[in-house]
Amino acid sequence: VVFFFSSRRRHTRSSLVSWARRCVQETGINAEYMGYYYFQGVQMGRMHSWGKGISRRCLPYKRIPPSWLQLSVQDLSEQICKLARKGMTPSQIGVLLRDSHGIPQVKYITGSKILRILKKNGLAPKIPEDLFHLIKKAVSIRKHLERNKKDIDSKFRLILVESRIHRIARYYRLSEQLPANWKYQSATASALISQPLNQSIHQYLSLIHI
Repeated sequence: VVFFFSSRRRHTRSSLVSWARRCVQETGINAEYMGYYYFQGVQMGRMHSWGKGISRRCLPYKRIPPSWLQLSVQDLSEQICKLARKGMTPSQIGVLLRDSHGIPQVKYITGSKILRILKKNGLAPKIPEDLFHLIKKAVSIRKHLERNKKDIDSKFRLILVESRIHRIARYYRLSEQLPANWKYQSATASALISQPLNQSIHQYLSLIHI
């Protein structure tokens, strides 16, 4: 009887780590900056499963404003700021503009994405939207576990969700989209999601006493 053990997964998992470690050792680059440039090209979505995902966006080939659109750049920017003042997130604004005004991509008309327009006018959310919703999901799972303490599967899912939170928070700290002392803590996470998404982050930092 002959047994054959494939080492393909082991090599594919560790090759990227070995390459990064070798580059740091040979060039002498600071590890913090190396991590920053490494994270710039990595998708922050994490799938804790065997699949690789098939969800992809399919943007139009023509990157020019559609012929039926009669909205000027200034009017569109004012409309985006108006919706943001009502408490809508950048993704909600994009969906509303697509469904109500027939705008496929704001960038093709204004030259800037919705988030950049909001940052220019001081209306951008202080915490990135994807991180906010991950924290919201973790708080929801913890409330469920308080009522159902024997739900072992939810405990495991909570570990995976909080792992994503720590991973994406590290990326946002390295890219300076979050303060360097920002840290996720489950004890004070519910206070964070109870506030609007575009509210200041300094109130949350005062709660965790870093």
